[in-house]
Amino acid sequence: MTQKPTEFLLEVENIDTYYGSSQVLFDLSFNIKVGETASLLGRNGMGKTTAIRSILGLTPPNKGTIKFYGERIDRLSPDYIARLGIAVVPEGRMIFPNLSVEENLIAFSANRNHSSDPWSIERIYNFFPQLKDRRRNMGNQLSGGEQQMLAIGRALLTNPHLLILDEATEGLAPLVREEIWSCLRKLRSLGQSILVVDKYVKKLVNIADSHTIVERGRVVWEGNSTQLQLNPDIWIHYIGV
Repeated sequence: MTQKPTEFLLEVENIDTYYGSSQVLFDLSFNIKVGETASLLGRNGMGKTTAIRSILGLTPPNKGTIKFYGERIDRLSPDYIARLGIAVVPEGRMIFPNLSVEENLIAFSANRNHSSDPWSIERIYNFFPQLKDRRRNMGNQLSGGEQQMLAIGRALLTNPHLLILDEATEGLAPLVREEIWSCLRKLRSLGQSILVVDKYVKKLVNIADSHTIVERGRVVWEGNSTQLQLNPDIWIHYIGV
């Protein structure tokens, strides 16, 4: 894909997505600017992961368009979309349990954004020192927090234009969760474009630039962090916090 000057890195426009005959997303739209950290918020089961699957080509939308750097990707295969520079840290982490930390990283090494200073294994180890200490351990020998760090490191090693994190802190201890939030703040400061799909609005208002709230497959609110902080009733009504 030839990159073109555009305000938006990702444009999701009026998509409807189904599983069989069951519609999950209804006219869903949101945008992510280049270099922006954006959040997709909502309770569990409201369509957030389906939105990710639509972007990745795993569950293509039946209606609407998805554009990446201004070009449509909603009818492309998942492997082609990944090669364009969209990386995901999936819910549940999904690392290879029978490979070592280093083997998990090596398997995903690429430079999809053609960076002059790409992520390398050593750079990942500097970013996550725990992984360096555990580099010879198998994936199934890591704690939940270490597995999440490995999943993030693995995605970063593809050197993506857009990094998507689906429920990145789900099931983690509070202290480990804070480490992941700190990681996202560092990546934001490096200019990495990020989409965080989560429900921890109290943390994300201090990390993300823009927010989209989804309820039953529909966008019910969107705005920036200042606007979200000034409307706590929205948190309670749509997210329950």
